[in-house]
Amino acid sequence: MKNKIIVFVLAIMLLPITGMAQSNIFDKYSDNNDVTYVNIKPKMFQMIVKMGINVDDPEARSYMDMVKSITSFKTIVTDNKAISTDISKWVKSRSGGLEELMEVKDDGTEVKFYVKEGKDADHVKELLIFVNGVDKAMKGKGVEINGENRKIETVVVSLTGDINLNEISKLTDKMNIPGGKHLDKKN
Repeated sequence: MKNKIIVFVLAIMLLPITGMAQSNIFDKYSDNNDVTYVNIKPKMFQMIVKMGINVDDPEARSYMDMVKSITSFKTIVTDNKAISTDISKWVKSRSGGLEELMEVKDDGTEVKFYVKEGKDADHVKELLIFVNGVDKAMKGKGVEINGENRKIETVVVSLTGDINLNEISKLTDKMNIPGGKHLDKKN
């Protein structure tokens, strides 16, 4: 009986560690040559805000307010099937703690948006975007990344902060993320 209690206590103590392992898909592939990895730190967002954007322009002001509210931006882009499968599994396990906001399927490409609730209905703490089957939509043309033409199979993007859903469609559109235009409430 005593051994069962010890095993149970150890299992409870290890739960946070297994949760951390799942949330580190970005760390897992950050140094992998088969991915393009981007991790923008909060200091970079602060620098963008300080670049002297015309604050008299309402659109520029709202864009800068949105950028200031982002605390983390991470993305992985890959054409490696095994990594795509791993990312897909991670997204499925991660999505259990998030609410699916939208799913778009078109010509073999799948785009899913997940969110973690924020301070009100228009704000979220986290936005997770998962795009799979990009190569099908691009009909094998690929994109230029770091001066080389690469095919893309999977993209995963994680944004955290105080994110205004009314403004995020502008950011995803500027980043050319497939399905980003669907976040705009006007569409």
